[in-house]
Amino acid sequence: MRADRLISILLLLQVHRRMTARDLARRLEVSERTVHRDMESLSMAGIPVYAERGVGGGWALVDEYRTNLTGLKREEIQALFLTQPHQLLADLGLEKASDAALMKLFAAIPSTNRGDAEYARQRIHIDVTGWHRPDEAITFLPLIQQAVWQERRLEITYDRGECDAVERVVDPLGLVAKGSVWYLVSSVEGEMRSYRVSRIRNARMTDEICARPEGFDLARFWDQSTARFKASLPRYAATVRVSPEIFPRLGFAGRFARIEKTSEPDEEGWLTVDMRFDVEEIACEYVLGFGPQIEVIEPESLREKVVEMARSVIEFYEQRSDSKKKRASHRL
Repeated sequence: MRADRLISILLLLQVHRRMTARDLARRLEVSERTVHRDMESLSMAGIPVYAERGVGGGWALVDEYRTNLTGLKREEIQALFLTQPHQLLADLGLEKASDAALMKLFAAIPSTNRGDAEYARQRIHIDVTGWHRPDEAITFLPLIQQAVWQERRLEITYDRGECDAVERVVDPLGLVAKGSVWYLVSSVEGEMRSYRVSRIRNARMTDEICARPEGFDLARFWDQSTARFKASLPRYAATVRVSPEIFPRLGFAGRFARIEKTSEPDEEGWLTVDMRFDVEEIACEYVLGFGPQIEVIEPESLREKVVEMARSVIEFYEQRSDSKKKRASHRL
C-alpha cells in the first residue's frame, strides 16, 4: 500500500506541479504526518522533491523531472474502460473523441491486460439517463460550452418558470450534468448562481473575458450548493406502522416520500418506519393510498387528519350512492 501511495504522490506532483501536505493528505486519505514521512522516503530514494514555505508554497518536484510509470492494475484498467455516459458526451459533442481516446488507450496497454478492459465493458453498463429522462431542449449548450472553454462572458435570456424571462450577463465557470440535466454554473456580479440550460431561451458570447474566482473548484461548489438546496427543502416527519406486505412498495413514491429509519418487525410482523415528506398534505394522501395496511403513529395531528379525510371519503361515496338511487327510482 505504501508503494502505491508513493507512486500516487509522484503522479499528483507531476500533474499539479505543487501541492500542500494538507491537500496531499486529503487526496490520499492519510494524515499530514504520513505525507511528510513519505516525502522523506522519496528524497532518500533519490526523487528530487522539495518543500517551499510561505503563501503559495507546498511540496514540488524539481523542474523538468518526469517519470514514466507503467503497470496499471487490473482494477484500474477495468475502471478506465467502464461504459462512458454516451448521452452526456454526445450533448457536448465529445462522443467520437471519447471513443477514439479509449481506442488509443486500449492499444497502448499490454496485450495481456486487454482482456480485463473488455471483461469490464461487457459486464457493467452505466446509464445515467434514468427511466423518465426529461425531453429537454439544450439548443444553446454548444455555445455555452464554447464560452466556458474560452472564458468569455455570456449574455443570456433565462426563463424562470412562472416569472417572466430575465436578461443576465454572466461569467460562465463550468457545466454540470445532474443525471441527464445540464446546468450552467456562473458568477453574476460576484454572486454564484446555477442556471438550467434547457431554460436558457437565448445566449450570445461576448468578447469580454470572464472573471473567474481565484481557487474556484467546480465539483466542490456543486457539492456545497446541492447540500444547501437539500437543506432548504420542506420537511415533514412522520412515524408509521406498516404491514410487511406493502413495505417493499413504500419507496415507490420517489421524492414525495423518503424512508429514513426502519425498526425490526414486531410480534405481528409489522414494521415501524420513520418517513419524511415535503408537507402534511402529501403525507396524508400517501397514507390513505395504502388503506388499512399502514397506521400513523405520530404526529397525532397527521393521524387525526387521516381519519378526517377517510370519513369525508366515505361520506362522499355514500352521498353519491344515495343520489344514484334517487335518480334510478325517479326513472321507474
